[in-house]
Amino acid sequence: MAKATGQKTSDRELVLAMARGDTDALRALSARYARMLGALAYRFVKDQSDAEEIAADALWQAWREAPLFDPSRSSVSAWLVMLGRSRAIDRFRASRARRAPENPQPQPAPVTDALTDLEAAERAKIVKTAVGELEPKERELLELAYFSDLSQTEIADKVGIPLGTVKTRMRTALIKLRDALRRLR
Repeated sequence: MAKATGQKTSDRELVLAMARGDTDALRALSARYARMLGALAYRFVKDQSDAEEIAADALWQAWREAPLFDPSRSSVSAWLVMLGRSRAIDRFRASRARRAPENPQPQPAPVTDALTDLEAAERAKIVKTAVGELEPKERELLELAYFSDLSQTEIADKVGIPLGTVKTRMRTALIKLRDALRRLR
């Protein structure tokens, strides 16, 4: 889809056209992003046909949700990546849940000795101390990334700060954490 002046139609304009029911806009957006979404999905599912299906599902979801797209929250490409990533993670988790366990026999609980328990407790204390030295804003971002399985873009949306700020705070926090762990060992 091209403008009359020969300029390429922007992603935002394509989504607005999709919201009005323009199927050519969906085709154009698909031509731009289907391969990228498929490659993203492949990283999760490791199967080309599943990855292509996930990309198609994400674009179909974009078609259905085009009227809800808010350009003030993210770019079209970030929105599509979020849709594709969510679908890929869902597919990956579903396939993992369907797989039979490799070893159906219950494993006995590992036998630990007092020294192993003491070492584990000491490591936990060191990590807790190091994390406690972080600023609350930095700690919050790391917790969202590691315990909520959110991307940096999703964290920026959730916390309401720019993506660049999220990246800077997380990098600073990880460097501080690394330095603190070295010092506390």
